[in-house]
Amino acid sequence: MTTVATVAEGTASPYALSHLDALESEAVHIFREVAGEFERPVILFSGGKDSIVMLHLALKAFAPAAVPFSLLHVDTGHNFPEVIEYRDRTVEKHGLRLHVASVQDYIDRGVLKERPDGTRNPLQTLPLTEKIQSERFDAVFGGGRRDEEKARAKERVFSLRDEFSQWDPRRQRPELWNLYNGRHAPGEHVRVFPLSNWTELDVWQYIAREGIELPEIYFAHERDVFLRSNMWLTAGEWGGPKDGETVERRLIRYRTVGDMSCTGAVDSDAVTLEQVIAEIAASRLTERGATRADDKLSEAAMEDRKREGYF
Repeated sequence: MTTVATVAEGTASPYALSHLDALESEAVHIFREVAGEFERPVILFSGGKDSIVMLHLALKAFAPAAVPFSLLHVDTGHNFPEVIEYRDRTVEKHGLRLHVASVQDYIDRGVLKERPDGTRNPLQTLPLTEKIQSERFDAVFGGGRRDEEKARAKERVFSLRDEFSQWDPRRQRPELWNLYNGRHAPGEHVRVFPLSNWTELDVWQYIAREGIELPEIYFAHERDVFLRSNMWLTAGEWGGPKDGETVERRLIRYRTVGDMSCTGAVDSDAVTLEQVIAEIAASRLTERGATRADDKLSEAAMEDRKREGYF
């Protein structure tokens, strides 16, 4: 029996996919499935690590041909300069088309109003949904992962949105044997999440394996920050710090990237991919739970925004 088991293991192991290979294969399959099933897909691309990995997978899925999708960024106007610079450089490098939905434009026109806390993340929904409707995108790729937050854990890989871009958890469709149902009525669209089954650690290990370049903001660096609600926030024109909040120069890095007004940094001396991976492996908090103030507005903050049309 021992001999048979040894032979079986010896013949099977050369053909077994590694964990990262299996995740990559699933994501590539999802990109190709969307390309064959939808007319006007678009990839949400912010210059954050998840959207960077998503674009890398799309490039792999269609190589040596060009990616058959354009990119879309909802620009809050309070983005980290390093990330915007990376976004524009990446778009130019790969010859991609970038659509930008600007929150500032909506504020200037009086359609949206600034929040008292200066946070613009909740203001992204209207620019996003109107850009989807005006450009007639029927599939929108997002970098959401189920391990990030409990509302995102409810999502299917293909998530149907109605004609108002709203999400109804009761309309979730079965996804058995990696079969995805993209059927939708006129005016509806599908949000697609190729990284659904990835974890934050998977993302970082894949970045290391593939040698993917990231904005330096993800690695330890000195920055002027101040403490609010137990989070280190970057000082800036968005409204921080307030009276009584003291700016400090600290060695920090960012686990996730979003609007400067609600994205917290973590104390860290991790300057290499290996050090970041070790840090993430030891963490007991999700990246959003540890560093995103917009998810702490209420117990159901993310789910409420998803119902309204947010990712």
